[in-house]
Amino acid sequence: MSLPEDVMEWGCAACGGTLEMVKVGFTYMKGNFEVDLPACSSCGMVLVSEELATGKMADAERILEDK
Repeated sequence: MSLPEDVMEWGCAACGGTLEMVKVGFTYMKGNFEVDLPACSSCGMVLVSEELATGKMADAERILEDK
């Protein structure tokens, strides 16, 4: 996954807090996944890049649904 190099300098759109890399848990069709993603240190809002959402996550969704 590639994010812009300056992503950690971005501010949270919801509350203006700073971003930090955190382990984020996803659950889909009884499957649990953990990914390191930038999230707001104040409110916890997570930044999911378009590449991740339409690429790897969409691929995993298709695989799980085909089972």
